[in-house]
Amino acid sequence: MTNQANQPRLLFLQLRPHQWTKNLLIFAALLFSFTSINLVKVLDSIAGFLLFSFVAGCVYILNDYADRESDRNHPVKRNRPMASGALNPRLALAFGAVLLLGSFIAAWFLNPLFALVLVVYFALNVSYSFALKHVVIVDMMVIAAGFVLRAIAGGLVIHVPLTPWFLICTMLLSLFLAIGKRRHELSLLEIGKGTHRKVLEKYSFALLDQLNSIVTTATIISYSLFTFTSGRTIHLMWTIPLVIYGIFRYLYLIHIEHKGGSPDRVLFEDKHILVTAILYVVSVVFILAFFE
Repeated sequence: MTNQANQPRLLFLQLRPHQWTKNLLIFAALLFSFTSINLVKVLDSIAGFLLFSFVAGCVYILNDYADRESDRNHPVKRNRPMASGALNPRLALAFGAVLLLGSFIAAWFLNPLFALVLVVYFALNVSYSFALKHVVIVDMMVIAAGFVLRAIAGGLVIHVPLTPWFLICTMLLSLFLAIGKRRHELSLLEIGKGTHRKVLEKYSFALLDQLNSIVTTATIISYSLFTFTSGRTIHLMWTIPLVIYGIFRYLYLIHIEHKGGSPDRVLFEDKHILVTAILYVVSVVFILAFFE
């Protein structure tokens, strides 16, 4: 039985707001445009963040609707609103359809290209949920593509061009996180905690560690080149040690503490990662404010 009075709260929870931290990347363009920041750009970035989060939430609605029967047999997923029976599936679909259409329309008024990015993101993630997540290597590249689209969206909503090196850095860092996530899932599978991802059968620790070595090296080199070729002050180079430490710390969490299954949770649960992220943002703002 569903409690009608509780439906609005459940609909909001169905959007998985705890995962909206992934969309904070939209503010990256605003961060690196600090010297030309104004209230309009800030408000546009916030609007872009919310719209991207709503569209991502619509993907979760569609995914949970399709998987609601199998989720009921999962020890954790059975507590999701639709799988538990607390949320009416038809109501969730109708809400998602209205929210999706409204988000596309609002995005069009911000920037038609931003609206196009949202459409591509939605289509890509629906394809991932129903097919691409079962294709080895492609599954991780699709995850990375989603973060690149977030970075592009952040530039479009405030009408700021992004350098190729910045987009490459975003793609590589996203691949780094995706590989870490797959490695964590593989370790859970080996110790018997289980996972439903069939694609894990095609991965091995040796392969994932090799891929991580390649991507880690490429990420550090690409970010270093970005600081020198972004057209901003060369003093951005002083943020390189923070990026290296953040990557090394994450590798430590993956290999020694067996974490990394949920990068958004690691950001807030690991004090070292959180402090590094805060120092990075403060450093970029300080450098652009006083040395550009």
